[in-house]
Amino acid sequence: MLCCLNPDCPNPINPDGNQYCQSCSAPLTYLLRGHYRVIKVLSDEGGFGRTYLAEDVDKLNERCVVKQLAPKVQGTWALNKAIELFKEEAKRLQELGRHSQIPTLLAYFEQDSYLYLVQEYIEGQNLFKELQQRSQFNEADIRELFMYVLPVLNFIHEHGVIHRDIKPQNIMRRAYYQYRNYRGTNPPSNPPSIPNLREPTSGIPAQGDIVLIDFGASKQLTATVQSKPGTTIGSFGYSPIEQINGGEAYPASDLFSLGATSFHLLTGVSPFQLWTEYGYGWVNSWRQHLKQQISQELGEVLDKMLKKDINQRYQSAEEVHRYLNLGVNLGGTPSTMPSRQIPLPSVSLHSANNKQPASSKNKPTKPKSTVKFLALPLFIRQPTKLIKSVLVTVGVLLVTLAATQVYGYMRYKVFPVAPVFLINSLQSSTFLKQTLAGHSSYVMSIAIAPDGKTLASASSDKTIKIWNLDTGDEIRTLKGHTEGVVKVAFSQDGRIIASGSNDRTIKLWDIAKGEEIRTLKGHTDGVTDVTFSPDKKTLASSSSDKTVKLWNLTTGAEIRTLKGHTSRVTSVAFSPDGEVIAAGSNDKTIKLWNTSTGEELRTLKGHNDTVTQIAFTPDGNTLASGSADRTIKLWNVANGQEYRTIKGHTDAVWSIAFSFDSTMLASAGSDKMIKLWNPFNGDEIRTLQGHDSRIWSVAFTTDGRTLASSSEDGTVKIWRMTP
Repeated sequence: MLCCLNPDCPNPINPDGNQYCQSCSAPLTYLLRGHYRVIKVLSDEGGFGRTYLAEDVDKLNERCVVKQLAPKVQGTWALNKAIELFKEEAKRLQELGRHSQIPTLLAYFEQDSYLYLVQEYIEGQNLFKELQQRSQFNEADIRELFMYVLPVLNFIHEHGVIHRDIKPQNIMRRAYYQYRNYRGTNPPSNPPSIPNLREPTSGIPAQGDIVLIDFGASKQLTATVQSKPGTTIGSFGYSPIEQINGGEAYPASDLFSLGATSFHLLTGVSPFQLWTEYGYGWVNSWRQHLKQQISQELGEVLDKMLKKDINQRYQSAEEVHRYLNLGVNLGGTPSTMPSRQIPLPSVSLHSANNKQPASSKNKPTKPKSTVKFLALPLFIRQPTKLIKSVLVTVGVLLVTLAATQVYGYMRYKVFPVAPVFLINSLQSSTFLKQTLAGHSSYVMSIAIAPDGKTLASASSDKTIKIWNLDTGDEIRTLKGHTEGVVKVAFSQDGRIIASGSNDRTIKLWDIAKGEEIRTLKGHTDGVTDVTFSPDKKTLASSSSDKTVKLWNLTTGAEIRTLKGHTSRVTSVAFSPDGEVIAAGSNDKTIKLWNTSTGEELRTLKGHNDTVTQIAFTPDGNTLASGSADRTIKLWNVANGQEYRTIKGHTDAVWSIAFSFDSTMLASAGSDKMIKLWNPFNGDEIRTLQGHDSRIWSVAFTTDGRTLASSSEDGTVKIWRMTP
C-alpha cells in the first residue's frame, strides 16, 4: 500500500499500482526523496501537516517516521515563522538525537513545496498501552522509570530544551529485538512480540530501554504562529499551572509532568480526569487514589514533584536523582544492572561506588547497607497478564466450539455457580457488533443521528469524526477546534452537529457539506456539554465557568446565562417539551430552570460526589443522574423527589442514556463496564465489556436495537441490543 502525501486527503491509503490518489486525485509519490516509501498516517498535526510511517528502501525497508510541514496559516510572517521553527526543530533533534534515548534525526529536506524531517522509528509500545495491559505499576517500576528518564531529562535541560509534554503516551519502551540490534548485537531468531518480554542480559546497558518521544514541533508551531501569546503547550492534568496559564516552561515543569505520569502509572487514575473535576486541587490529595502501599521516600518525592507552586518543586532532574540515590549515573553512563531488574523499594538504593551524594545529610536517616537488585520472572511480577491470557483463550475457544452447549455443560456440570468470565466472554461475542478506530486520543463523546444511520464522535485529539453506523466507515473528519472536543450533539433533523470544546467555544457544523456554520463564544472556561432544544431554535451549553448558556441557533446570539451552581457544570439537558432545562454539577446537585424565563425552579440533592451526566426519559416525567459516587439516581421531575438509587458500578459513572421507549437505561464509567438496567425496578439486565479503559459516553439508536459507546482507549464500540 502507498500513502497519499496531500495533508488534507481524507482517505490517503492507496494500492501500489495507483499513480493518482483514489480519494483526492493528487499525484502519488512512490519514493519520497528517492528512498522513503510512505505507507501510513501516524497522526495529524492540527493544520501544520501530518506525521507518517515510512520505509527506507535503501536500508532494507527499515522503518522511519516522516514529519511533514504543510502549515495552514495566514500571512507571510506566519508562514516564514512556521518554516523557521520547523528548521529549529530539526536542528534541535539533530543535536538531542545523539542521545540513545531520543529518536535520531535522519534527514531534513524540501520536496513538492513541503518541508520534511525524517526520524528514527521506535519499535515498541508506549507506557500508556503498557498500563492498559497491566492496570497499574508498582513502586519498583516507578523507581526504574526514574532511573531511565531522569538522565535524559537532565541531558535535554542542559541543552536548553524543555520537553513540555511528558506523559505515558510519550515514553516508549523499545521492543527487545530492536533494542538488542540498536546496541550492536544480533537480534534473537524468534523475538518476543510483546515489548516488555525480555530476558535480563547483563551486557546491555539498561538506559536505552526507555525512549522519550514527541519533542513537539507541531505544539511549538501552534503556540507561536497560530495562537495568542501565552497559549497552552502540553496536556491537561500532566502539565503544571505555569504552562497552562501562561505557556511558560522550565525544568521543574517537566518534573511536574513526570510526577503526574508516575501517579497515573501507580494508580491507573488519569490526571486529566482529575484535573477536569478538581483543577489543580487533585495534587494535594493524590494519595487517596493509591491502591498499594508505597515507601515514605517515594511518597515524599512525588509530593514535591506535584507541588502547584513551581518554587516548591525540585528544580532539576539532578535533585530528584540525588534524593532517590538511583543506581545509575545521571550524566548518561548507566550501571551494568541487567535490563528490567527490580529494585527493592523500601530501602535506599546506592550507586555502584556506594558513595552518598553531597546532600544526603539533609535526607531522612536510612540503612547504610547496599542492597542488590532482585530480578523476578515476568509471570511472577505480572501474574494478571497470565491469568487474563488464559481467560481470553478459554472464552474464545468456548465461543468457537458451539458456545451454548459448552457453556451449558460447564455451567451445570463443572461450576455450581455460573463463572463470570464465561458469561462475559459469551456476552461480548454475542453483542459486540464492531469497533470504530480512527481517533488518535480519548473519544470523549458520541451522538447518533435521529435516523440511526450516522454517528458522530468527539475526541481530545481536537477533531469530530462522522461515521456510517451500518458499515463502520468513516465519512469525514471535522477540524477547527484548537483544544480537545468534549461533547457532540445532533440537531433533531440530523442536519447540524454542535460540538463543545476545552477551547471555550461551541461550533455548529453542516453535516452534508462538512463545513463549519458558526462559532459561539461567551464561556470563560471549557465547554462541558451541548444540547439542542426540541423546537430546534435554541442550543444550551454548560461549562466549567459554573454557568449554562442558551443560544439562538438562527443568529448565534446569546439569549441568557443561567447561574446558581457553585462549581463546574458538567451536563445539561432539555425536557422533551423544552419547557425545563436541567444541569448537573461538581457541587453534587442538579438544578432545574424555566427555559423561557430563566427562573430557577428547584435543586435536587442526594449524590455524594460530582453529578457527571443527566438525562430525561422521553415522556419527561423522570430525570436520571449519573455520578462519580458510583450510583445512578432517578428523580420525579414534578416534585423533585428521588425515588430510586441504582447501584452496581465499582467506580465513577460517566454517562447514562435512556432507550427511546424508556424500557432500558444504559450506564458506563471508569470500571470499563456498560450496564443495562430496567429503570422500572432498578434490576440489572446485563453487563457489556470490551473497552480497555474508562468509558466516557453511551448512546442508543432511536429504535433501541443498537447501543454505541466511546472510551479513553480511543475507540467507539457498536453493540447489538437484540442478538
